[in-house]
Amino acid sequence: MKEAELYKELGKLTKEKDKWKDSIPYVSSLLKHESVKIQAKALWLLAEMGLEYSESVKDSIPDIVSFFESSEPILRERALNALGRIGRADYKLIEPYWKDMFRFATDEEPNVRLSFIWASENIATNTPDIYSEHMSVFERLLHDQNDKVRMESPEIFRVLGKRRPELVLPYLDLLQEISETDENRVVRIHSLGAIKATGMRSNP
Repeated sequence: MKEAELYKELGKLTKEKDKWKDSIPYVSSLLKHESVKIQAKALWLLAEMGLEYSESVKDSIPDIVSFFESSEPILRERALNALGRIGRADYKLIEPYWKDMFRFATDEEPNVRLSFIWASENIATNTPDIYSEHMSVFERLLHDQNDKVRMESPEIFRVLGKRRPELVLPYLDLLQEISETDENRVVRIHSLGAIKATGMRSNP
């Protein structure tokens, strides 16, 4: 099957959620496809499948993690996203690889750093306590040079603020400053949202 036809087939499968569980082995096999576009699509689909059927994608996780070493930024992005979604459903499945994800906080590609934050938000949704010793990593991302990264970085503080506000407490003054002074409107809004999520300041 040609790349375009296969990509279209995967796009159709994306909408056919009733077929996801049975399709996991097939989609996983496409991680070895020669096309980066197909690999990226397969990773994205496995991420969504993994959120719904985490145990069924268990055997595919090592193959997903292998893309951490890819020279293609989009494949690193998608691998992180997949671990985030699977980890949101069942952290234990991705626990052996969780610490390794933190190296992408300083990846040279902004979109990979963005995906690291997004994946962390997913995992923190149901497993917040594991981030207690790693908040400084996200603090540095609040100062990232890339606007998209800075727009997303307050969101991990919002997610954690709802669940473990004590983890965000040391950063309230910084988030307050960013919410008032950052030149990017979305960064300001997201920073304010993170403060409000903690419930510690009614009128930040």
